[in-house]
Amino acid sequence: MPKERRNEILKQLNAKGKIDIEDLVRELNVSAMTVRRDLAYLEENNKIIRTHGGAILNKPLVVESSFASKEGKFNAQKKWIAQKAVELIQEHSTILLDSGTTTLEIAKLLKEKKTITVITNDIKIAAELIDSNVKVIVTGGELQNKVGTLFGPVTEQILKHIHVDLFFLGAHAIDVKAGVTAPTFEKASIKKLMIEASEKTWLVADSSKFDQKSLTKACDLQQISGVITDYSLTHDLKEKLSEYLDVVTVEGGE
Repeated sequence: MPKERRNEILKQLNAKGKIDIEDLVRELNVSAMTVRRDLAYLEENNKIIRTHGGAILNKPLVVESSFASKEGKFNAQKKWIAQKAVELIQEHSTILLDSGTTTLEIAKLLKEKKTITVITNDIKIAAELIDSNVKVIVTGGELQNKVGTLFGPVTEQILKHIHVDLFFLGAHAIDVKAGVTAPTFEKASIKKLMIEASEKTWLVADSSKFDQKSLTKACDLQQISGVITDYSLTHDLKEKLSEYLDVVTVEGGE
């Protein structure tokens, strides 16, 4: 029955992420034309996206969310990631911290540092370091309300005139083929300039950000030195990512 076949197709897609028409023909014991009709029906109902020779799930794009909505989610994982990230920071270095809750956790671990400089476009990160020994430079720019990010022409001008040792890049969405993507053109532009201003870029993101896409590309994975994420990243995805960059997975106690 068509309904049963389509449910089986969706079941396989949820398990595998993508499927091929040839495999479905063999497994469902139907013709290629029947499979194509089923895929067309599922695409019309926004369940899948047809590809050359198969289909993938129709996942919604990741959109912008407020700081309050992100705070507290995957908090333990973000702390583990931050602890590992700080190990990459050398004395007397200048680091660039992207806006975000994971990079905020990095900032919390830098308060006792005396010889480093932090540049950031996040007012919450800057506020976290007010009573520290760290030299802090804020990019300036227009404030994104309810998020705390600074962006726009002023921010971009400053980023075009700096050079740093290490950049910790936050991400809304990461995909092996699409790279790192952001929910707005302004956010993507800032991230691109931060990467260009840095000797090395390390992506810091919990595993929930992977296998996701947002509106506009910030960078390809090849432009990044490595990624620090948590142990929940699947083995298959870790292998795929490792073709492009170093992958470090962490958990509590490491």
